[in-house]
Amino acid sequence: MNERLSAKLKMLPESPGVYVMLNSEGQIIYVGKAKILKNRVKQYFNAGRKPEKVMAMVSNVDDFYYIITQSEIDALSLENNLIKKHKPRYNILLKDDKTYPYIKVNLKEPFPYFGITRKLKRDGSKYFGPFMGGVNAKDTLEIVNGAFGLRPCTVSIDPEKPKKPCLNYHIKKCMAPCAGLCTESEYKERVNGAIDFLMGDDEGVEDILRGRMEKFAALEEFEIALAYRNRLEMLEKIKLKRITSLNKFVDIDVLAVATNGLYSSLNLLFIRGGRMQGGKNFALEDAEETDGERIYEFIIRYYTSSVEIPDEIIVSEEFSGIETLSEYFKCNYGKSVRIYSAERGVKRQLLSMASKNAEDYLEKEIDKIKHKDDMTIAACAKLKEVLGLKRYPKRMECYDISHISGVDKVGSMVVFSDGEPDKASYRRFKIKTVEGSNDFACLQEVLKRRLDKLGTDEEDKFPMPDLIIIDGGKGQLSSVNEIFAPRNLDIDLISLAKREEEVFTLKSKEPVIIDKRDYTLKMLQRIRDEAHRFAITYHRTTHVKHNLESELMKIDGIGKVKRKALLKEFGSVEGIKAATIEDLMRVDGIGEKHARAIEEYFKNE
Repeated sequence: MNERLSAKLKMLPESPGVYVMLNSEGQIIYVGKAKILKNRVKQYFNAGRKPEKVMAMVSNVDDFYYIITQSEIDALSLENNLIKKHKPRYNILLKDDKTYPYIKVNLKEPFPYFGITRKLKRDGSKYFGPFMGGVNAKDTLEIVNGAFGLRPCTVSIDPEKPKKPCLNYHIKKCMAPCAGLCTESEYKERVNGAIDFLMGDDEGVEDILRGRMEKFAALEEFEIALAYRNRLEMLEKIKLKRITSLNKFVDIDVLAVATNGLYSSLNLLFIRGGRMQGGKNFALEDAEETDGERIYEFIIRYYTSSVEIPDEIIVSEEFSGIETLSEYFKCNYGKSVRIYSAERGVKRQLLSMASKNAEDYLEKEIDKIKHKDDMTIAACAKLKEVLGLKRYPKRMECYDISHISGVDKVGSMVVFSDGEPDKASYRRFKIKTVEGSNDFACLQEVLKRRLDKLGTDEEDKFPMPDLIIIDGGKGQLSSVNEIFAPRNLDIDLISLAKREEEVFTLKSKEPVIIDKRDYTLKMLQRIRDEAHRFAITYHRTTHVKHNLESELMKIDGIGKVKRKALLKEFGSVEGIKAATIEDLMRVDGIGEKHARAIEEYFKNE
């Protein structure tokens, strides 16, 4: 611990607030909140055994600052805002790529529409879900609309300008509020029935569906009767999800954590309207010491990111701060949430189920995720150390040149962010100034054109990289440095030679040799090979078009505009050869005379 840190620790106040940890480059790596700043922050630097991730975070702390708040609730809000803004490396990151559907209804409208969405917003609408585990949102919506005659469309409704009722009204699937055939109060009564069903009241809906099925069967409207029978079968599937010992109007989330000392996972089970809706797993990237702290951090991150807040949150381990969280939900979202750990009964069984799921996910899936991290983020961090780079290489750009004997020369730029391809940032270059086969000059042209973007209006599309990698050896690196060095850019520059996989830097004449089994070298190979692939693909496309244009130039009357139109339409010589007179005449600018000239040329070729 440096002297500056030691001095600042002694001056910490005994107040609630937020503390922000910084690395040597001034980047925010961790944000936390504390009831008493002095006690909490000192814990990180006291002697004693700590989890590996806490030790890793502390070893990277070069400085910190804090913000005093009026209360712990204010600290919680500020902490959450800072984490959302800066996404610090050592705070919990929730890794779950699945989004689940919800049924949404805006009760502020006079004739509400029930629809499906995957995005929850704090917009005053009511949301039901998430739908998972065999309960289909579309099936449920079909039951809602079919049983209660609610409108399945979003057409605007103006009582002064009634519309003609559609087919849904005539087959008794809609009350036709757009046609003025029901009052607002009549429609609202049906909406309330639909909400009761979505909150867990199945019995009334079953009676409605069964009655209509029997009615249409008696009228020999068998197709409609069959549709109602299908809805009854869907309803039966939903009823099977009922947990009979739970209040059918309660919404509960169940949270359980598993950890192996290095990594953690969390399982979240959803109970909606007394029904088990399913669950999902999260891999936690955290620097927390106890399961209680992990759950506390998860609740802050997850429930403040536009998701549905339940009535109860059952947790596998209680923790200090439960009262603070409950007060936070009440102050910020106007909802009373009970957070507790169940000791017995069906809720304890649900906790046991969540714990088993979290343990299974930790054992079978987390290792795969960590292996990916080893090949990406961890490899980037190690590359900084191995090559003595100026900073962690978050954005890496790699360049390569492709041509055939100096013809149709092109360059490629591929971008990796945190060790993974960022394909939206890839760029291609046609070589404009170099004659003949000169890879060194081609690289110089490409790098000059790319670096000229810095400090211009185009820098948003071409942000400054942390590391530039050249596909090649010492010669390519020296050549590029001729245009690189005079700019005095704060960017690292290296090259990777194919034969021995040697890494050349500007710091030494001797190459850096990285073990061929090392993920750091494998990452450099991936970006180098990707640049090579991207360059070759672009060269082939360019070469084919060039050859085709050259071929078409031999045909009388086919100028530049017509050549481009033909290329766009058919893409290749084979495509043009196979085209009929009629196909050719469909191309802009190609009349019968030109079409016959093209056909004649390729016939005699």
